[in-house]
Amino acid sequence: MKECKISRKEALSLLGEYNKDPFHLEHALTLEAVMRVMAEELGYEDEKDYWAMTGLLHDIDFERWPDKHLEMAPDILQKAGVGEDMIRSILSHGYGICSDIEPEHEMEKILFAVDELTGLIGATALVRPSRSVSDMGMSSVKKKFKQKSFAAGCSRDTINAGAERLGWSLDQLIEKTLLAMQKTEEAVRQELSKISS
Repeated sequence: MKECKISRKEALSLLGEYNKDPFHLEHALTLEAVMRVMAEELGYEDEKDYWAMTGLLHDIDFERWPDKHLEMAPDILQKAGVGEDMIRSILSHGYGICSDIEPEHEMEKILFAVDELTGLIGATALVRPSRSVSDMGMSSVKKKFKQKSFAAGCSRDTINAGAERLGWSLDQLIEKTLLAMQKTEEAVRQELSKISS
């Protein structure tokens, strides 16, 4: 069983040290929540904290060093006491973009797939009257997915590659991710208001 070497409190403190922008903090908290739900639903209940912590810390160096994303992360994470297996998993989410570490474990494949997709779903929510995923359907996400100019920074190629690595259809990936975000949206918002204040 994979174990977290640092506590969530320590991880949140580390995240806050390198991330100040509410957008980046919300993304980290969203990934944490989605990864926890995925672990529970895919039979990794005993590793859910590990999955969640990997999601929380995956972009630790992005805000401060966007052009050196994942170059600075290993040193930051090692100094904080994060285990080598988690560091490897975090590095694998940038495979083919800013890392040559390939996602192998199912958790790594999910992190790789949902990182960009949660961004796209989040951007889709922001243009809705509710500004929420709670009333969003698959069709809304798929429509925006096809609209290449919308949230152009969210790589459709990476999302497609992520689904393929998992052996899932794009629809399956979108559905599972959207449901996880709907299930956790309110908790993420409450957590964000706590750490942003």
